[in-house]
Amino acid sequence: MLRVRGLARVSSCGLSPRAAPRPAISISRTRTAAGCGLRWRAMGSASAYTTSCDKLLFRQLFEGESCTYTYLLADVSHPDKPAVLIDPVDKTVDRDLSLVRELGLKLIYAINTHVHADHVTGTGLIKGEVPGVKSVISKASNARADCFIKAGEKIHFGDLFLEVRATPGHTQGCVTYVTGDGPGQPRPRMAFTGDALLIRGCGRTDFQGGSSLQLYQSVHSQIFTLPKDTLVYPAHDYKGFTVSSVGEELLYNPRLSKDEKTFKSIMENLNLSYPKMIDVAVPANLVCGLQDSSAKPAKAASN
Repeated sequence: MLRVRGLARVSSCGLSPRAAPRPAISISRTRTAAGCGLRWRAMGSASAYTTSCDKLLFRQLFEGESCTYTYLLADVSHPDKPAVLIDPVDKTVDRDLSLVRELGLKLIYAINTHVHADHVTGTGLIKGEVPGVKSVISKASNARADCFIKAGEKIHFGDLFLEVRATPGHTQGCVTYVTGDGPGQPRPRMAFTGDALLIRGCGRTDFQGGSSLQLYQSVHSQIFTLPKDTLVYPAHDYKGFTVSSVGEELLYNPRLSKDEKTFKSIMENLNLSYPKMIDVAVPANLVCGLQDSSAKPAKAASN
């Protein structure tokens, strides 16, 4: 059962419902009213992105073959330094776990935004390497995991948390994880959007129960209603972008800034090739990335 603050239900998973190669990034310390934050400025971009929270350790990691971003978040103000990994990739598990150890973190959750079709998740391998780590995915995904989440629930790590928002349309089980809204939580908020919303794009809708109209409604109701300064961190980028914002995507996303009818027409006429990894990745990801106990990182299938 799920733990609800102020209510009686308790969860063994600690979740509760709500009352292209990566370009270089320059990082600098900046003093704000809330404390010492980090400023990320993507090289070649005129926009600076700032979040302020002394508790939060944040790392954006990249896997080049599938152009996937993995995100590491931890509450470093907590004695245990509890951490979560969002969208880990099987090929980079060793790198990610080495970083967790070097930073003295305690990884408690390995979570996915959806059942990926372009790479194999690293959650199963991570569970085999780090005792006690729990895998997390949406209940609607119909995949195997230790913890199943749904809209309105929270994933706690120390005094920080991620809010779960259902954003189906790319797949039926897509969710977006948004940093908490309240005292001591990162400002501005951060949205980990998976494939639902990409920087100046979105995930395709022609496989895995996808629906262009559902995706449009999901993004507009669950992501575009967030404050405009909310930072957008997608699961992939193919052009070298690292971060955007809700305000930017509302203005400049060439698909989702259009009306619903135009968006549907755009998605129906993309003429994309069959995903080269889908026949390997989807079956593996439905079972937490491991189809058998001796599973190794999957090789990309030929086109």
